[in-house]
Amino acid sequence: MPLLAGVLTVALTATGCVTVHGEREILPAVDRAEAPKILKRFTDGYNEAYRKLDPNVISRVEAGPLAEIGHADMRTQNAITPGGNPKYPPLVLDDARFTVPRQAGWPKFFLADTRSNRDRNRWFVVFLRGGVKEPWKATYLSILTPAKVPAFAKDKDGYAEAVPVAKGEDPKLATAPAAVSGAYTDYLRTGEGKVFAPGPRTSLLREERDKLRRTPTFWTEFIDTPEKAPGFPAPALRTEDGGALVFFTAHHRERRTMAEGLRPQLTDPRTKALLTGELKRSVTYTRVSESAVKVPAKGAGGQAVFLNRLEAVTAVKGA
Repeated sequence: MPLLAGVLTVALTATGCVTVHGEREILPAVDRAEAPKILKRFTDGYNEAYRKLDPNVISRVEAGPLAEIGHADMRTQNAITPGGNPKYPPLVLDDARFTVPRQAGWPKFFLADTRSNRDRNRWFVVFLRGGVKEPWKATYLSILTPAKVPAFAKDKDGYAEAVPVAKGEDPKLATAPAAVSGAYTDYLRTGEGKVFAPGPRTSLLREERDKLRRTPTFWTEFIDTPEKAPGFPAPALRTEDGGALVFFTAHHRERRTMAEGLRPQLTDPRTKALLTGELKRSVTYTRVSESAVKVPAKGAGGQAVFLNRLEAVTAVKGA
Protein backbone atom coordinates (compact mmCIF):
# COMPACT_ATOMS: atom_id res chain seq x y z
CA MET A 1 0.00 0.00 0.00
CA PRO A 2 1.46 3.45 -0.84
CA LEU A 3 2.31 5.81 1.93
CA LEU A 4 -0.65 7.99 2.83
CA ALA A 5 -0.80 11.72 3.19
CA GLY A 6 -0.46 12.70 6.81
CA VAL A 7 2.29 10.27 7.72
CA LEU A 8 5.57 11.13 6.07
CA THR A 9 6.58 13.59 3.38
CA VAL A 10 10.09 13.48 2.04
CA ALA A 11 12.04 16.32 0.42
CA LEU A 12 15.40 16.01 -1.25
CA THR A 13 18.13 18.42 -0.24
CA ALA A 14 21.76 18.79 -1.14
CA THR A 15 22.69 16.60 1.80
CA GLY A 16 20.08 13.87 1.26
CA CYS A 17 16.50 13.25 2.51
CA VAL A 18 14.75 15.39 5.11
CA THR A 19 11.69 13.80 6.73
CA VAL A 20 8.69 15.72 8.00
CA HIS A 21 7.27 13.50 10.73
CA GLY A 22 3.57 12.69 10.84
CA GLU A 23 3.81 12.39 14.60
CA ARG A 24 4.51 16.14 14.83
CA GLU A 25 2.73 17.71 11.88
CA ILE A 26 -1.04 18.23 12.06
CA LEU A 27 -2.20 16.82 8.73
CA PRO A 28 -5.21 14.96 7.31
CA ALA A 29 -5.18 11.40 8.64
CA VAL A 30 -5.64 9.99 5.13
CA ASP A 31 -5.75 11.32 1.61
CA ARG A 32 -9.36 11.64 0.47
CA ALA A 33 -8.61 9.77 -2.73
CA GLU A 34 -7.12 6.87 -0.74
CA ALA A 35 -10.04 6.40 1.68
CA PRO A 36 -12.37 4.61 -0.83
CA LYS A 37 -9.54 2.21 -1.70
CA ILE A 38 -9.07 1.36 1.99
CA LEU A 39 -12.79 0.70 2.36
CA LYS A 40 -12.76 -1.56 -0.71
CA ARG A 41 -9.74 -3.45 0.59
CA PHE A 42 -11.63 -4.09 3.82
CA THR A 43 -14.85 -5.31 2.19
CA ASP A 44 -12.90 -7.50 -0.24
CA GLY A 45 -10.97 -9.02 2.66
CA TYR A 46 -14.08 -9.42 4.78
CA ASN A 47 -15.89 -11.29 2.01
CA GLU A 48 -12.85 -13.46 1.30
CA ALA A 49 -12.56 -14.34 4.99
CA TYR A 50 -16.19 -15.43 5.23
CA ARG A 51 -16.02 -17.43 2.00
CA LYS A 52 -12.89 -19.27 3.08
CA LEU A 53 -13.56 -19.00 6.85
CA ASP A 54 -9.92 -17.99 7.19
CA PRO A 55 -8.88 -16.08 10.35
CA ASN A 56 -5.63 -15.03 8.65
CA VAL A 57 -7.61 -12.88 6.25
CA ILE A 58 -9.44 -11.30 9.18
CA SER A 59 -6.05 -10.39 10.69
CA ARG A 60 -5.08 -8.73 7.43
CA VAL A 61 -8.00 -6.27 7.35
CA GLU A 62 -9.28 -5.99 10.94
CA ALA A 63 -7.84 -5.11 14.34
CA GLY A 64 -8.96 -4.47 17.92
CA PRO A 65 -12.47 -5.51 18.97
CA LEU A 66 -13.64 -6.08 15.40
CA ALA A 67 -10.84 -8.60 14.85
CA GLU A 68 -11.66 -10.39 18.11
CA ILE A 69 -15.26 -10.80 16.97
CA GLY A 70 -14.13 -11.90 13.52
CA HIS A 71 -11.72 -14.54 14.82
CA ALA A 72 -14.37 -16.01 17.13
CA ASP A 73 -16.84 -16.00 14.27
CA MET A 74 -14.38 -17.92 12.08
CA ARG A 75 -14.21 -20.67 14.72
CA THR A 76 -17.97 -20.90 15.11
CA GLN A 77 -18.62 -20.79 11.35
CA ASN A 78 -16.03 -23.50 10.76
CA ALA A 79 -17.85 -25.71 13.27
CA ILE A 80 -21.03 -25.41 11.19
CA THR A 81 -19.62 -25.37 7.66
CA PRO A 82 -16.09 -26.80 7.80
CA GLY A 83 -14.01 -26.14 4.73
CA GLY A 84 -15.48 -22.75 3.95
CA ASN A 85 -18.71 -21.21 2.77
CA PRO A 86 -18.39 -20.41 -0.97
CA LYS A 87 -22.04 -19.34 -1.15
CA TYR A 88 -21.57 -16.62 1.46
CA PRO A 89 -23.54 -13.56 0.28
CA PRO A 90 -21.00 -10.76 -0.14
CA LEU A 91 -21.20 -7.65 2.01
CA VAL A 92 -21.54 -4.46 -0.01
CA LEU A 93 -20.77 -1.09 1.55
CA ASP A 94 -21.51 1.81 -0.79
CA ASP A 95 -22.72 5.42 -0.67
CA ALA A 96 -19.64 6.07 1.47
CA ARG A 97 -19.18 9.40 3.24
CA PHE A 98 -15.72 9.81 4.73
CA THR A 99 -15.04 11.87 7.84
CA VAL A 100 -11.32 12.62 7.97
CA PRO A 101 -9.75 14.50 10.90
CA ARG A 102 -6.52 16.45 10.90
CA GLN A 103 -4.16 14.77 13.34
CA ALA A 104 -0.68 14.70 14.76
CA GLY A 105 0.67 11.53 16.34
CA TRP A 106 -0.41 7.92 16.26
CA PRO A 107 -2.71 6.14 15.86
CA LYS A 108 -4.40 7.97 13.05
CA PHE A 109 -7.99 7.22 12.13
CA PHE A 110 -10.87 8.14 9.88
CA LEU A 111 -14.53 7.17 9.63
CA ALA A 112 -16.44 5.65 6.71
CA ASP A 113 -20.21 6.23 6.98
CA THR A 114 -21.66 3.70 4.53
CA ARG A 115 -24.83 2.10 3.24
CA SER A 116 -24.99 -1.67 3.67
CA ASN A 117 -26.81 -4.27 1.60
CA ARG A 118 -27.67 -6.03 4.88
CA ASP A 119 -30.23 -3.51 6.18
CA ARG A 120 -31.40 0.08 5.90
CA ASN A 121 -29.05 1.43 8.55
CA ARG A 122 -25.78 3.30 8.19
CA TRP A 123 -22.69 1.22 8.90
CA PHE A 124 -19.92 3.24 10.54
CA VAL A 125 -16.49 1.68 10.02
CA VAL A 126 -13.56 3.24 11.87
CA PHE A 127 -10.18 2.62 10.27
CA LEU A 128 -7.03 2.97 12.36
CA ARG A 129 -3.36 2.93 11.50
CA GLY A 130 -0.82 2.52 14.28
CA GLY A 131 2.27 3.73 12.44
CA VAL A 132 3.81 4.59 9.12
CA LYS A 133 4.78 0.97 8.41
CA GLU A 134 1.39 -0.46 9.39
CA PRO A 135 -1.65 -0.92 7.11
CA TRP A 136 -5.04 0.64 7.71
CA LYS A 137 -7.37 -1.81 9.45
CA ALA A 138 -11.06 -1.69 10.35
CA THR A 139 -11.21 -1.58 14.15
CA TYR A 140 -14.74 -0.49 15.07
CA LEU A 141 -18.10 -1.13 13.45
CA SER A 142 -21.26 0.61 14.59
CA ILE A 143 -24.68 0.28 13.01
CA LEU A 144 -26.79 3.44 13.30
CA THR A 145 -30.22 4.38 12.09
CA PRO A 146 -30.06 7.44 9.81
CA ALA A 147 -31.73 9.52 12.53
CA LYS A 148 -28.86 8.80 14.94
CA VAL A 149 -26.04 9.87 12.65
CA PRO A 150 -24.42 12.90 14.33
CA ALA A 151 -23.29 16.09 12.61
CA PHE A 152 -19.53 16.47 12.91
CA ALA A 153 -17.67 19.73 13.37
CA LYS A 154 -15.68 20.58 10.24
CA ASP A 155 -13.11 23.24 9.41
CA LYS A 156 -13.20 25.42 6.30
CA ASP A 157 -11.57 22.67 4.27
CA GLY A 158 -14.08 20.03 5.37
CA TYR A 159 -11.80 18.19 7.78
CA ALA A 160 -13.10 16.92 11.12
CA GLU A 161 -11.62 17.45 14.57
CA ALA A 162 -10.17 14.49 16.42
CA VAL A 163 -10.52 14.49 20.22
CA PRO A 164 -8.22 15.06 21.98
CA VAL A 165 -6.32 17.19 19.50
CA ALA A 166 -3.15 17.12 21.62
CA LYS A 167 -1.68 15.34 24.61
CA GLY A 168 -3.70 15.49 27.79
CA GLU A 169 -7.42 15.39 28.44
CA ASP A 170 -9.90 17.42 26.48
CA PRO A 171 -11.28 20.28 28.61
CA LYS A 172 -14.36 20.68 26.41
CA LEU A 173 -15.97 17.29 27.08
CA ALA A 174 -17.93 16.05 30.09
CA THR A 175 -15.89 12.80 29.92
CA ALA A 176 -12.56 12.34 28.17
CA PRO A 177 -12.60 9.63 25.46
CA ALA A 178 -9.84 7.66 27.21
CA ALA A 179 -11.95 7.54 30.39
CA VAL A 180 -15.22 6.35 28.82
CA SER A 181 -14.43 2.61 28.92
CA GLY A 182 -13.46 2.77 32.60
CA ALA A 183 -16.56 4.80 33.46
CA TYR A 184 -18.74 2.23 31.72
CA THR A 185 -17.25 -0.83 33.37
CA ASP A 186 -17.36 0.91 36.76
CA TYR A 187 -21.04 1.60 36.24
CA LEU A 188 -21.78 -2.00 35.27
CA ARG A 189 -19.99 -3.16 38.41
CA THR A 190 -21.43 -0.69 40.94
CA GLY A 191 -24.47 0.96 39.36
CA GLU A 192 -23.03 4.29 40.50
CA GLY A 193 -22.00 7.33 38.51
CA LYS A 194 -23.77 9.81 36.28
CA VAL A 195 -21.73 9.55 33.09
CA PHE A 196 -24.29 7.48 31.16
CA ALA A 197 -27.99 7.97 30.58
CA PRO A 198 -30.38 5.16 31.58
CA GLY A 199 -31.17 2.74 28.79
CA PRO A 200 -30.81 -0.79 27.38
CA ARG A 201 -27.00 -0.80 27.59
CA THR A 202 -26.77 0.69 31.07
CA SER A 203 -29.59 0.50 33.63
CA LEU A 204 -31.57 -2.22 31.85
CA LEU A 205 -28.44 -4.33 31.36
CA ARG A 206 -27.78 -4.19 35.09
CA GLU A 207 -31.38 -5.25 35.75
CA GLU A 208 -30.95 -8.24 33.42
CA ARG A 209 -27.77 -9.21 35.23
CA ASP A 210 -29.42 -8.96 38.63
CA LYS A 211 -31.89 -11.66 37.57
CA LEU A 212 -28.99 -14.03 36.91
CA ARG A 213 -26.87 -13.35 39.98
CA ARG A 214 -28.63 -16.08 41.95
CA THR A 215 -31.22 -18.51 40.64
CA PRO A 216 -32.43 -21.91 41.92
CA THR A 217 -29.96 -23.72 39.62
CA PHE A 218 -26.92 -21.43 39.32
CA TRP A 219 -25.33 -18.19 40.45
CA THR A 220 -23.39 -15.75 38.31
CA GLU A 221 -20.36 -13.51 38.77
CA PHE A 222 -19.67 -10.64 36.37
CA ILE A 223 -16.25 -9.09 35.74
CA ASP A 224 -15.98 -6.08 33.44
CA THR A 225 -12.59 -4.88 32.24
CA PRO A 226 -11.98 -1.46 30.67
CA GLU A 227 -9.65 -1.15 27.70
CA LYS A 228 -7.49 1.68 26.47
CA ALA A 229 -4.64 2.55 24.11
CA PRO A 230 -2.37 1.33 22.73
CA GLY A 231 -4.18 -1.99 22.29
CA PHE A 232 -7.68 -0.54 22.24
CA PRO A 233 -7.63 3.21 21.52
CA ALA A 234 -10.81 5.25 21.82
CA PRO A 235 -11.03 7.38 18.67
CA ALA A 236 -13.36 10.34 18.97
CA LEU A 237 -14.70 13.04 16.67
CA ARG A 238 -16.02 16.43 17.74
CA THR A 239 -19.67 17.08 16.89
CA GLU A 240 -21.25 20.38 15.94
CA ASP A 241 -22.83 20.82 19.37
CA GLY A 242 -19.44 20.69 21.10
CA GLY A 243 -19.75 17.08 22.22
CA ALA A 244 -18.09 14.08 20.63
CA LEU A 245 -18.79 10.68 19.15
CA VAL A 246 -16.53 8.23 21.00
CA PHE A 247 -15.78 4.62 20.04
CA PHE A 248 -14.51 2.35 22.82
CA THR A 249 -13.89 -1.27 23.81
CA ALA A 250 -14.59 -3.29 26.98
CA HIS A 251 -14.28 -6.95 27.93
CA HIS A 252 -16.80 -8.84 30.01
CA ARG A 253 -16.61 -12.18 31.78
CA GLU A 254 -19.63 -14.04 33.07
CA ARG A 255 -19.03 -17.08 35.27
CA ARG A 256 -21.99 -19.35 36.01
CA THR A 257 -21.57 -21.88 38.79
CA MET A 258 -24.15 -24.63 39.01
CA ALA A 259 -25.91 -25.75 42.16
CA GLU A 260 -24.69 -28.94 43.82
CA GLY A 261 -25.35 -32.00 41.66
CA LEU A 262 -25.87 -30.04 38.41
CA ARG A 263 -23.56 -29.64 35.43
CA PRO A 264 -23.56 -26.77 32.93
CA GLN A 265 -24.95 -27.59 29.50
CA LEU A 266 -24.13 -26.07 26.10
CA THR A 267 -26.52 -26.84 23.25
CA ASP A 268 -25.65 -24.12 20.72
CA PRO A 269 -23.01 -25.49 18.29
CA ARG A 270 -21.55 -22.01 17.83
CA THR A 271 -20.94 -21.66 21.55
CA LYS A 272 -19.59 -25.20 21.84
CA ALA A 273 -17.04 -24.39 19.12
CA LEU A 274 -15.45 -21.84 21.47
CA LEU A 275 -15.31 -24.20 24.46
CA THR A 276 -12.09 -25.14 26.21
CA GLY A 277 -11.81 -27.14 29.42
CA GLU A 278 -14.40 -29.56 30.78
CA LEU A 279 -17.92 -28.68 31.85
CA LYS A 280 -18.01 -29.98 35.41
CA ARG A 281 -19.44 -27.32 37.72
CA SER A 282 -19.04 -23.93 36.04
CA VAL A 283 -18.79 -22.20 32.67
CA THR A 284 -17.20 -18.82 31.98
CA TYR A 285 -18.16 -16.73 28.94
CA THR A 286 -15.77 -14.05 27.73
CA ARG A 287 -17.27 -11.29 25.63
CA VAL A 288 -15.96 -8.22 23.87
CA SER A 289 -18.10 -5.14 23.33
CA GLU A 290 -17.50 -2.26 20.95
CA SER A 291 -19.62 0.82 21.40
CA ALA A 292 -20.33 4.22 19.92
CA VAL A 293 -21.50 6.82 22.45
CA LYS A 294 -22.38 10.48 22.17
CA VAL A 295 -20.56 12.36 24.95
CA PRO A 296 -21.88 15.85 25.77
CA ALA A 297 -19.79 18.98 26.03
CA LYS A 298 -18.68 19.97 29.51
CA GLY A 299 -21.28 22.21 31.15
CA ALA A 300 -23.95 21.37 28.58
CA GLY A 301 -25.83 19.06 30.91
CA GLY A 302 -27.04 15.65 29.93
CA GLN A 303 -25.25 12.33 29.92
CA ALA A 304 -23.46 10.10 27.45
CA VAL A 305 -25.89 8.16 25.27
CA PHE A 306 -25.23 4.86 23.51
CA LEU A 307 -25.86 5.07 19.78
CA ASN A 308 -24.81 1.47 19.22
CA ARG A 309 -23.20 -1.42 21.09
CA LEU A 310 -22.11 -4.71 19.55
CA GLU A 311 -21.19 -7.61 21.83
CA ALA A 312 -19.96 -11.09 20.96
CA VAL A 313 -18.80 -14.18 22.82
CA THR A 314 -15.14 -14.80 22.05
CA ALA A 315 -14.28 -17.65 24.47
CA VAL A 316 -16.03 -20.24 26.64
CA LYS A 317 -14.24 -22.13 29.40
CA GLY A 318 -15.55 -25.04 31.42
CA ALA A 319 -14.32 -25.98 34.89
